[in-house]
Amino acid sequence: MREYNYDILKEIKDRWSPRAFSPEPVDQDDLMAILEAARYAPSCFNEQPWRFIIGQGESLQVMQSLLLEGNLKWAKNAPVLILICSKTTFDRNDKENKYHQFDAGTAWGFLSLEAISRGYYTHAMAGYRKKLARELLNIPEDIVPIAMVALGKPGDINALEDEIRQKEKPNTRKDLSDLIMEVRINE
Repeated sequence: MREYNYDILKEIKDRWSPRAFSPEPVDQDDLMAILEAARYAPSCFNEQPWRFIIGQGESLQVMQSLLLEGNLKWAKNAPVLILICSKTTFDRNDKENKYHQFDAGTAWGFLSLEAISRGYYTHAMAGYRKKLARELLNIPEDIVPIAMVALGKPGDINALEDEIRQKEKPNTRKDLSDLIMEVRINE
């Protein structure tokens, strides 16, 4: 059970990464609103380096083919898979954007919170074939794939394999005091 020391947004409290997804389609207006929320994430020089490749309907099988076996076991039921990518250079001057992944991660956070506010869950995964994604999806060289995200309504936990079903609960978090570092100034 998660414990909250401070009053925070309900969407943050409710957000976790389940593996049991219903194959029920995601409403297109909801999907676009979820992506719209990500669009408004802050970014370095307002570059908005994140890019989304959406797998649903016919394109869903292509996205599923990119998943490693452990993730495919449960993510195959999600009606939408989103590949979050990020542009590595600035549009304004073609120089390296050292903050593109930080910014894309912020967009992912906004996306996940909007999803939960609409009754959908998300589960981000690093376990997919990045090189194959680049090839199959024709991802340009200055765009890097970062994470695959399953999106959908909650599903039947009993449809999961036993080993996966045992993990099907929100994880605990480190104590806040473990995450705050002291200021240490060299003299």
